[in-house]
Amino acid sequence: MASSMKSSLILFFTCSLFLQVTYAVYKTEVKCESLPNGDCAFAISSTGKRCVLEKATPQDNLISSEYTCKTSEVMVENMKEHIETDECIESCGLNRNFFGISSDDLLEPQFVSKLCSPPCYQQCPNIVDLYFNLAAAEGAYLPNLCNKNKKLLSSGAAEEGADAPAPSPSSF
Repeated sequence: MASSMKSSLILFFTCSLFLQVTYAVYKTEVKCESLPNGDCAFAISSTGKRCVLEKATPQDNLISSEYTCKTSEVMVENMKEHIETDECIESCGLNRNFFGISSDDLLEPQFVSKLCSPPCYQQCPNIVDLYFNLAAAEGAYLPNLCNKNKKLLSSGAAEEGADAPAPSPSSF
């Protein structure tokens, strides 16, 4: 009987701990202003707005850094509370100290090559969504840019049927 009671207590405490950890994970909010600079770029807040690394202003009252993480006005559809993984940052050719996001990056063949590579394009929907929207704002279509870049890098010998897929809204 004592052995059964011990087992029940152990099971109870294990389940209780699991529930507490699960509750804490789901209750955690991502607030851009609370993120360390190293997690800011390419993060999405709990409200669905993108986080951006900006130059600190005197109102920020920062001593140790000239940059601070802020909430932008750019909304992300179907994604919230996301801090980009190191794997995506690396495979997409980005870095954590990214300051200011610009569509100018899409003019750089080396960057577009990394962005359109399968490890980035197929595994990092947040980053692909960001650059898909940046390209669209400039009147371009990211899958077309990927295909043109592929042809450029292969000196016009691109394979037929190797088009980059258009990101589906349901995947973001």
